Amino acid sequence: MNIKIDELMISSGVQFGTSGVRGLVADMTDQVCFAYVSAFLQYLTDNKLVNKGDKIGISGDLRASTPRIINAVAAACKTYGFEPVNYGFIPSPAIALTGIQSSMATIMVTGSHIPDDRNGIKFNTPTGEILKADEQGIRLQNVTIASKLFTKGQLNRDDHLPSLNTDGYAVYIQRYINFFTADCLHGINIGLYEHSSVARDCFKEVLVLLGANVTSLARTDRFISVDTEAIRVEDIELAKYWSLKHHFDCIVSTDGDGDRPLISDENGQWLRGDIAGILCAQYLGADIVVTPVSSNSAVEKSHLFSDVIRTKIGSPFVIEAMHNATASNSELKVVGYEANGGFLQQTKISHNGKTLNPLPTRDAIIVPLTIILMAKQHNLSISGIVNSLPKRYTCSDRIKRFPTDVSQQVIAAFSSGTQATNLKTIETLLGKYGNPISIDTTDGLRITYDSHDIIHLRPSGNAPEFRCYTEADSQQRAMELNGYCMGILKQYK
Repeated sequence: MNIKIDELMISSGVQFGTSGVRGLVADMTDQVCFAYVSAFLQYLTDNKLVNKGDKIGISGDLRASTPRIINAVAAACKTYGFEPVNYGFIPSPAIALTGIQSSMATIMVTGSHIPDDRNGIKFNTPTGEILKADEQGIRLQNVTIASKLFTKGQLNRDDHLPSLNTDGYAVYIQRYINFFTADCLHGINIGLYEHSSVARDCFKEVLVLLGANVTSLARTDRFISVDTEAIRVEDIELAKYWSLKHHFDCIVSTDGDGDRPLISDENGQWLRGDIAGILCAQYLGADIVVTPVSSNSAVEKSHLFSDVIRTKIGSPFVIEAMHNATASNSELKVVGYEANGGFLQQTKISHNGKTLNPLPTRDAIIVPLTIILMAKQHNLSISGIVNSLPKRYTCSDRIKRFPTDVSQQVIAAFSSGTQATNLKTIETLLGKYGNPISIDTTDGLRITYDSHDIIHLRPSGNAPEFRCYTEADSQQRAMELNGYCMGILKQYK
């Protein structure tokens, strides 16, 4: 059976998102997953990034559908002449790090933060996650698979995955243990919100090995969708409750696949990811910071870095810009972060006589560790260290199950005319809180007002969702502005 990937994207509904494909579990049949992995391996082989017989690392998150999809991934690897290595259920940055250190392509089965009725497959080359050029190359592949392997789209066998290899788990933990000073977290009381994160065990092990007092919270076998950019009301209330009950110095967590962090202050107030990213970069002594256009403008206003580079939203764009930033001067310390808090490191970082090797993919654990240590070094609480930054506040929310074509039409209505016409349209529909003075269409539509307020509207790149980001000089105003915009957007759904 011959399958064209660009046609499979349409017929299956399983589409490319950030660094891989995602779709409804019902649509991600074994045959569809097998075809996508085959295309990835064929692309790598054609471009001499791997050779037949090479090892391919495989891991996954804790969704109910993940074991079945992992089996399909392993089957495709075997069929195409590669040796699958089963690293089990470990975080996305752990499998990427393992692959980079071993010069091995890797595959992570995860839907990240999206609901359990969806899943995905994330692809990493031997040097890190696929970029947009790689994605385009995979889209253009034609693959041939044997129909006899499947019955009604499902594999006839479920035993393609080899026995567990724990090296990936150990490599990831050792990354932090080797970089941070022994017992550096001594005396720090931390609540670990475990939920269904695949990072929960290794995160706890790192915290304990570094000397923290750790209390496990809300561990569950039922997958929970934790989105660090649109934190659930129940997670906000839980953090406040736990903080009052246990008097933690902070509460930490990650999303489902462990590449986006959560950290609260001592009052159980979750930090925004783009604020956490600034603090992490500051602790690591970064020279250049790369971050998407949606991130908080406190990064420029802080004057902590020699340069701040803005990109489209998505880790591939951040990675490409980080790479370009090192082209002229390899001695610069270049890092990146996204509004979801995921932190990326392009160059080696030296601190206290120890070196942290590059990890140019989103990582979660590095962020809480650096913020806690910076607060400790300055003898401040987490809220105290946050208050050292310029006072810019953000809020974000999303409308789920918002058709992508409709969201694109909304964006076009605000940005398809002349600058003057666009601003007039925006003023008519979104002018309650001030006069719009400029727009940025780098990714979606980012509107700046004469009040210094910011509204950023953007269709999600990996789910049928419409996101709204707002920024203002107070948290209340940012929230009011976001609620106002969400009410308008819901009328278009």
